[in-house]
Amino acid sequence: MSAATVDGTVLLSGVIGSVAYGLAGPGSDVDLLGVYAAPAHAFHGLRLPIDRRASVVLHEPDITMHEARKYVLLALQANPTIIDLMWLPEDLYRTRTLAGAELIAIRSELLCAPRVREAYLGYASQQARRLTNSSARDRPPARVAKHARHLLRLVHQGIELYTTGSLTVRLADPQPYLDFGQAVVADPSVAMDVLAQAETRFDGGASALPERANDEAAEAWLQRLRVTYP
Repeated sequence: MSAATVDGTVLLSGVIGSVAYGLAGPGSDVDLLGVYAAPAHAFHGLRLPIDRRASVVLHEPDITMHEARKYVLLALQANPTIIDLMWLPEDLYRTRTLAGAELIAIRSELLCAPRVREAYLGYASQQARRLTNSSARDRPPARVAKHARHLLRLVHQGIELYTTGSLTVRLADPQPYLDFGQAVVADPSVAMDVLAQAETRFDGGASALPERANDEAAEAWLQRLRVTYP
C-alpha cells in the first residue's frame, strides 16, 4: 500500500476480509485496510480537506484507508472490521510504523463489553436478516453461502472477544464455516438459530472487557500522533 494513496502518512495497513480469516476461495478479492495520519493543513482553512477524505476507498485492488481520528472513533464503537486490523497475524501486515505499533499496543483499551456485544450482535443480526428475507431466494447460492460463513465468524469471534478480551482473526479450522454456508443455502432458518444461540451466550457469559473503553488512551495516542506527523 503506497503513501500515494492518501494525503498523509500511512501508519498501519494489512490484509483483512476472507483472506485474513482463512475463508478465501479461488475468486476472492484481497482487501486492504489501513490507518493514516493527515497533515496539519488538512485540519485548517475555510474548506477542510479532512471532512471530505477522512476515508479513502479505492478498487482493483480494494483498499480502504481511514484517517487516524476516524479510525479510533470507529474502534471505540467496536466496529468488527476496524478492530480486525489491530489483531492480524504478523504475516498479514503490509505497513507498521512506530505509531501503528503503539495503536496495536492500546487495542484492548479501546474496547468495552457493552459496545462489543452491541456491534458484533448487530452486524450478525443484519447478516441473518439478509439470509432469511424473501429476496434471499433470488441470490446465487455461492453468495448466500459467503454471507452465512461470515455470520458464523462474526458470532464466534465476537463471543471470543467478549469473553476473553482477545481476538483471533485467522480461523483455526475453516471447514465448519464452509459447512455452515452450505447448510444455510439448504435451510436459511439455520441462520436465525445461530443468532439466537449467540444472544444467549452473550447474555449468559461474563466478559473480560471493562464496562467503559479507555477514551483517555485513545486521546493520548492521537495527541502524540499530531506532534510526530505535523
